[in-house]
Amino acid sequence: MKLLAPLLRPQEPETRYSTEDYVNWVNQSMGWGSFGFQGSQYPLGVNLSVPGTKSEPIEPNLQGLVAHGLKGNGIVWTCMAVRLEVFAQAQFKFQRLNEGKPGRLFGTNALAPLEEPWPGGTTGQLLARMVTDVDIAGNFYGARTDDGIVRLRPDWVDIALEPLTVAGGKVGFKRVGYLYYDGGKRDGVPTVILPDEMCHFAPKPDPVASYRGMTWLTPIVREVMGDTAYARHKVAFVDNAATPNLAVSLPKEMPLTNDQFVAWVDTMKQQESQTQRGPQNAGKTLYTANGADVTVVGADMKQLDFKVVQGAGETRIAAASGVGAVIAQFSEGLQGSSLNAGNYGASRRRFGDVPMRYLWQEVCGALSPLVAVPRGSRLWYLGDIPFLQEDAKDAADIYAVNAQAARTLIDGGCEPTSVFESIDALDISLLKHTGKLSVQLQTPGEGELPDAEGDEEDVTDDE
Repeated sequence: MKLLAPLLRPQEPETRYSTEDYVNWVNQSMGWGSFGFQGSQYPLGVNLSVPGTKSEPIEPNLQGLVAHGLKGNGIVWTCMAVRLEVFAQAQFKFQRLNEGKPGRLFGTNALAPLEEPWPGGTTGQLLARMVTDVDIAGNFYGARTDDGIVRLRPDWVDIALEPLTVAGGKVGFKRVGYLYYDGGKRDGVPTVILPDEMCHFAPKPDPVASYRGMTWLTPIVREVMGDTAYARHKVAFVDNAATPNLAVSLPKEMPLTNDQFVAWVDTMKQQESQTQRGPQNAGKTLYTANGADVTVVGADMKQLDFKVVQGAGETRIAAASGVGAVIAQFSEGLQGSSLNAGNYGASRRRFGDVPMRYLWQEVCGALSPLVAVPRGSRLWYLGDIPFLQEDAKDAADIYAVNAQAARTLIDGGCEPTSVFESIDALDISLLKHTGKLSVQLQTPGEGELPDAEGDEEDVTDDE
């Protein structure tokens, strides 16, 4: 109980910034108002140009990010789906460390919790859960149980911290455990989980929270809100007969009393509601009387350059996710040469070499407490991930180069086993020489014929 006492004491709360804080800060610091276009005012804050509507704010919690990000925004969903499908292709092995340098990969029964994390589960399903929680909440928590690994909802977990002191002064915190509140009820008694029993995967650290991760959605909340607002704008545009807003004015020569004007407006509204709204009524005629003049005061999709504006937002969201517009197959990323083959190849390598490899490296460290890693080894991932493989020609070229290198090294007297390990790890220091010469592979001096004993000296004819 003494060990658990620090975990059950009230912990110093971490400073957190919600999505609303970001929105309010941007609006206040930038002093954004509105801009005019084609006679209309368009706000730069959270309001839309469609009268009576606003962009729907994203609640600063897990439910809000799931509802308005993962499930409520097609661009976010696409980026997360690509990240999941690539990240879940990894498989785990142990890797020998030779004086700190990576060596041969091997597997043992200790990897069983990762190969079947729960009854009927697979490694891919575990990784899919992990990257989804990281993308939405910035953190994945998984505890080891008798039945395998159980995923803990991120917003129901608190990190227990103890102060770190130097010369009697507090300089930071150390992590001493995790507190899981079933159902998220913080007034209940939590389940205490020690660090060596928990997998905490938080690849992007939150700069204002100790040990806690941050989702890549946090910096682009406004982009997500804007993209969702544009999607709603398209629906509203079609619902309003696919035409801009109209202004109807009466000539000065025919003044109306207030009652007459109200009655005339009501008649126009009734006509509009009955015959003009909805895509099924697009193109119908608006009838007016008394010399009324109808003027377009809004801008249509082309005038707003709708595709460019929305496409720029999609590209920024894709960039923040690490996927990029080309891999996500967004319209801006597919512009250019035929099929954009060169751009796709470069984007694929960048996506695999930077964000994905970093995530795989970090997930290996996060999962290590849940498996018995052999001494002198580390948990690592297999490099033959389908997404990272080049085309058949490149793969054949690589194989041919490796085969030629192996032949040269073995002919040069190196042990075959060390040759294969060296090529696999790309580390020449792993080579071990047999001590034999090249080609014939014989010990120096071995195989030389000795001088014949009792050989007679050559005698010349003169003698």
